[in-house]
Order: sequence, then C-alpha cells, then structure tokens
Amino acid sequence: MANVFPSDPAQDAAVVTASDTTHIGNARGLFVGGAGNVALVTAAGSTVVFTGVPAGAILPVRCTQVRATSTTATNIVALY
Repeated sequence: MANVFPSDPAQDAAVVTASDTTHIGNARGLFVGGAGNVALVTAAGSTVVFTGVPAGAILPVRCTQVRATSTTATNIVALY
C-alpha cells in the first residue's frame, strides 16, 4: 500500500451519529452538512467544541469521537 500523507484526500467516508460513548475510529476530518457546533475528541485525546461551524464546512482535524453533548450541527460525515 502506498504511503498516505495528511494532505491526501480522504479514501472513505461514513455518516456520523453524535454520541458520548461511540468512537468513530481515527477520522482525518469531518464534513458538516448542517450548521451548528461540533464537539469532538481529537486523536490526541483533547475534547474541543468548534462553535458556529457553517453548513458545508470541512473540519480538517483528526478525531476519534463526535460528542452528542454540545454538538448541534447536523448531517456530519467522517472522512477517512
């Protein structure tokens, strides 16, 4: 398999249901279809809330979880 670099486009995607307990693997980023806040756990383990994310935005952050608590954005898709 060829090397994958951080600047490479995603190879896969999956719809995310925000959950305070379910992990989504190690996503390369998130597509946000409906505007709002996105609370996530980074690959390094930090919990962060991105506020006011507009519809259609891509958050280029590696994350392992999209938390239900504090997430108001909708139609989130994980990019792998």
